Amino acid sequence: MKKLSTHLLSLLILLSTAAWSQESPQLQLPRVTLSAGMHLINAQVAATPQQRAVGLMFRKEMPVNEGMLFAFEQAAEQCFWMKNTLLPLTAAFVADDGTIVNLADMQPQSLESHCSSKPVRFVLEMNQGWFSKRGLKAGSRLSGPPFTR
Repeated sequence: MKKLSTHLLSLLILLSTAAWSQESPQLQLPRVTLSAGMHLINAQVAATPQQRAVGLMFRKEMPVNEGMLFAFEQAAEQCFWMKNTLLPLTAAFVADDGTIVNLADMQPQSLESHCSSKPVRFVLEMNQGWFSKRGLKAGSRLSGPPFTR
């Protein structure tokens, strides 16, 4: 009986820890410095399925020149929504060479889907308005380690 109680307690602790971690922002992902002309971006890199699934969820604030770069294994139509994301964001869908294919403004806590207009491997999320305030649009180019071949 004592062994069963210990197993149940361990299971409850494991489940509560998993639930807690799913409701907290991921702040310790690897980072990369990107540039858009003279503007530097400090981007966290979400490269695994779990990191990409959590993305910027539960984040209450994000510094002006920070963002998250979602890196996928293969180019495909990428679609994003904002469930559990508290910040208004703009997603830049980015080709392998760093060219912005299209941009999408996304509203917090919405299930509306925003997709790339053609297959891409990268999506860069920044605070909403970051790209437009710097005159960046479809056809603008980002540079940095992910985009060099």
